[in-house]
Amino acid sequence: MKSLRICLVTTFYPPESFGGDAVFVERLAHALAREGHRVDVLHDSDAFETLSPLRAVEAPRLVPNLAVRSLRGGSLARADLLASHQLGRPVGKAGKIRDMLSSESYDVIHFHNVSLLGAPHLLRYGSAIKICTLHDYWFVCPMHVLWRYDRERCTRRTCVSCTIAGRRPPQLWRYTGAVRRGAGAVGAFLAPSETCRDLHARNGFPAPIRLLPHFVPDFGSASPADTASAPASDRPFFLYAGRLEKLKGIEALVESFRSYDDADLVIAGSGSLEGPLREATQNLPHVRMIGRVGDAELRRLYREAVAAIVPSLAYETFGLSAVEAFAAGIPAVVTAGGALEEAVRSSGGGLVYRSHGELVESLAALQSRPDLRRRLAESGRRSYRERFTEAAHLQAYYQLIGELQFQARRRPA
Repeated sequence: MKSLRICLVTTFYPPESFGGDAVFVERLAHALAREGHRVDVLHDSDAFETLSPLRAVEAPRLVPNLAVRSLRGGSLARADLLASHQLGRPVGKAGKIRDMLSSESYDVIHFHNVSLLGAPHLLRYGSAIKICTLHDYWFVCPMHVLWRYDRERCTRRTCVSCTIAGRRPPQLWRYTGAVRRGAGAVGAFLAPSETCRDLHARNGFPAPIRLLPHFVPDFGSASPADTASAPASDRPFFLYAGRLEKLKGIEALVESFRSYDDADLVIAGSGSLEGPLREATQNLPHVRMIGRVGDAELRRLYREAVAAIVPSLAYETFGLSAVEAFAAGIPAVVTAGGALEEAVRSSGGGLVYRSHGELVESLAALQSRPDLRRRLAESGRRSYRERFTEAAHLQAYYQLIGELQFQARRRPA
């Protein structure tokens, strides 16, 4: 495809970010820039600084053809974020965003996690071909994760009481046609899993959604940087890599390892539960918390682990850690339901559990049966090569852009 001018619009972008949505946006930005496209990333630094107890000390990782533009609102930043959240549209930064999206002659504007930038009205900004990837459930859930009362997956809509219980004021724009009007300005919405697509449709999302899985780098090939450190453990270990938050299921996982000590548990990540978890694991020498790690170290941890455990309690939209396990050539052990089970069932790359007992049985089986672990790992690796590589993603991405360009040319002025 000829060189394009592309803007990726997102609330969070590394290093001013928390989760997998920002990781994917960075990977996509770098991939498109390496292909020769001119890529701008527009993100909101105020959102990260308001929600994070820590400030990012690193700078974004830049490559040729990539520019990262950060929005800042000065002393009124917190009030501006609240206003955008409540009104479903950009407020104090509206002029900056509109000018950038309208004046840069973009071929493609690709929206990602834009909740705190002023979605859904934000989707109407700019006149380029517009795409929106659904990284969470913001357009159908005021808590954005379909996680009800901070204790269970959402199975029936109790949005007002759930929002109040989550200490957020209700958003009146959700009871107007704002989502429908915003969605009408977008050429294509993308879901990274069938679970994500189906849950949006089931909860009333007003536009068609296409399936386009995320991609992850190849974690299976080592570089000199990957092997420079000492082994992660002198015993077999399972890996948890992700945010340390309640809905990720990390507390229940640690509790399971109180009774399972035939292998270590290595926890890589940070979050609001980091302090309580360090305290809870003081008397568990086989559970080790190592904090956030760099890309090279993370790849090495995946390859050395018996398997990756992804214990999320919520509806994941993709299941990044499970697919990273496939890319590293190890199995994934995941909770039942949602995109995690979808990834494992469709690939044959791991085991699914519904209880503490099933989790322990899965861990023991992977340790005692090398043939089972090898078979699952090979299936996951094969699925990764077929479905989750950068090349596979970009091929589908370019095909989509080509279709939208063709439709735009045929559309009456």
